[in-house]
Order: sequence, then C-alpha cells, then structure tokens
Amino acid sequence: MALLALAQRLEDRTPPTRDRAVDGLRALAIGGVVLGHWMVTALVTDGGEVRGASPLRFMPDLAPVSWLFQTLAVFFLVGGYTAGRPRTLPYRRWLAARLARLLRPVPPLLGVWAVVVAAMLAAGAADRTVHTLVKLVLSPLWFLLVFAALTAVAPLVSRLHWQWPLSVVIAVDVLRFGPLGAEWLGWVNLAAGWLVPFCLGAAWSRGALDVRRTGWTLLAGGAVATAVLIRWFGYPASMVGVPGEGLSNLNPPTLAAVTFGLAQCGLALLLLEPLRALLRRPVAWACVALLNLSAMTVFLWHQTAMIAVSLLVDGTRPGLHTIPDTPGWMAARILWLPAFAVVLAVCWAAFHRFERGRPPADANIRI
Repeated sequence: MALLALAQRLEDRTPPTRDRAVDGLRALAIGGVVLGHWMVTALVTDGGEVRGASPLRFMPDLAPVSWLFQTLAVFFLVGGYTAGRPRTLPYRRWLAARLARLLRPVPPLLGVWAVVVAAMLAAGAADRTVHTLVKLVLSPLWFLLVFAALTAVAPLVSRLHWQWPLSVVIAVDVLRFGPLGAEWLGWVNLAAGWLVPFCLGAAWSRGALDVRRTGWTLLAGGAVATAVLIRWFGYPASMVGVPGEGLSNLNPPTLAAVTFGLAQCGLALLLLEPLRALLRRPVAWACVALLNLSAMTVFLWHQTAMIAVSLLVDGTRPGLHTIPDTPGWMAARILWLPAFAVVLAVCWAAFHRFERGRPPADANIRI
C-alpha cells in the first residue's frame, strides 16, 4: 500500500508534458552500467592481496554480455536530448544547475574513500590491494568529466551533425592503427566518440530526426559495421575493457565502440513508444522516476557496494574471491547480485540527499 501511495504521488506530481520514455532510457542506461560492472568485475584474493580480474579474459565467448550491459552511448544520447531542449534559464544558470546535479555526489564519495584508504594503509594493506580498489571506485569519474564537458559546450555542438564527430573517430583510428602508429591520437576519441550520440540526441530534441526510420537505420548499420570491424579489422569483441588485454574498445573509445553505440541508439529510438506505453503505469513510472532522481548516486556508489560485499564476506567464496575462469563463477556471481543491491541501497539511503540539494519550491517532479 505504501508503494502504491508513493507511486500515485509521483504520478500526480509529474507534468503531463514530460516524455517519460526519455527517463526510461536513462534508467536503462544506468541499470546496464551497474549490472555490467557487477557481472564482469572480479576481486581475486591472491596471497593476501586483492587484484582485479574479469571473466571476459578467461571466457572470451562471454563477450555478448558486454553488448547487453555497456550502455553508455544511450546515456549520452539522452544527455544530448536534454541539453538540446529549449532553455528557460540563462546559459550560466542552466549550466550551473546541470553541473551541480552531476558533481554534488562526488565529494562524499571521495571523502569516504579517503578515510577508507587511510585506514587500510594504517592497517598494513598491500599497495596492490589499495590501488585495485581505488581504481575501481574512481574509474567511473571519467564518464562524469566527459559528460560535464559536453554539457558545457552544448550550445556550440547542439546543431553539429553527428556524422562530423564520427568522421573524426574514423580518421583517428586510421592514424593510430595505421603505419604511423600514433596511439596518443586515440585520446581525441574520448571527446569525439561520445560526441556522436550526444549530437544525435540533440538532433532528436529539436525534431530533426525521423525517429523510426533513423532507429532502424542506426540499428542495422551500426550492427553491421561493428561486426565487420570485429571480424575483419581486429577490433576486440568485448565492448568493455578486459584486464590483461592489449586493446580496449573504451580506453579510449574506438570506432567499433562508436558504431556499436550507434546501433544501441537506434534500438533506443525504437523503444520509445513501448516505453511510453509501459510508463503510463504508476508503479513502473515510480521505479523509473526514483532511479532518475538519484542516478548519479547509484552510478558512483555501485562499485563501492560490490567491494564492500567482496571484502566483508569471510573465506574464499565462488563468485566473489575466486578466479573468474569457469561458467560456475558466473552462476555464483549472479547469486551475489542481490547482496550487492542491498548494500547499494544502504549507500543510496546515506548519500542520495547530496545529489538532490535543496528540494524545489514547486510541486512538479524534477528529474
């Protein structure tokens, strides 16, 4: 009854003009990233130290798992859509509000982990263990920095056709993987690669897309291009980084990651109508709205939740502390997901207030 009452309150406070499908896509993107990290990140106990590992290295046939859960392109698509909508505030106030929403949850995370690291070092924890854990916690911050930068330049790029940054990505990969071997150029794709879905979202927001036709074109074209790049040009099949592998599709983004992201964006556009129908139901909308209200808190603390469960559970448990080299490890990891979710809920309860700041004066929901 309490859940139904909450759902009805959120329903009543949501403006009728709000496109709930956009929030649904954002929720799917955040959920994909969280589940993806939980599924392919292992903390292996080895001689009193903790090191990172991935089942994708030992079982490369699991690469399709990364295709399901590497959903960052959808988040940038929605970010471009949001940034491209007409503003009711002056640019500086609008940007300050957007950046505050993104960055307010960061200081509490850094503060907590500063204390944790100090305690670990005082207790004599191995440097490798500390480095592994800190890297896992801080690695999501690259996403926030890139997203914040693209948001800041939104007025300059909102009318840029997405094929222009795609051309830059193609040129960069030709140079970095060609005879010149200029690998440092790959970091240009950190901006250009994510600018592709961001500009696509901006075009969507101003009505410059035939959504259904564009969705099918991107889905088919992106999928075929990605398959060709993997099969005949040597790009990794995994769409996330794999420890120990020489080339990552994400660090920095490759052309294969961008074409894969275009296929995801096409699928996202095709899902708009089904999502709108689903999210007319108050309970479904309440779940999506609550996740959107604290999306950055969930994103920033999900690795901490996994680390806490892995370190606080005694012994050597399959799916937590053992080498992820068998299907049995994956099955055991799935069984641990509810424990990760419970600890993440505790982190959310403690820290989501920092993301929201002061409550708005009006009654409409703000996501």
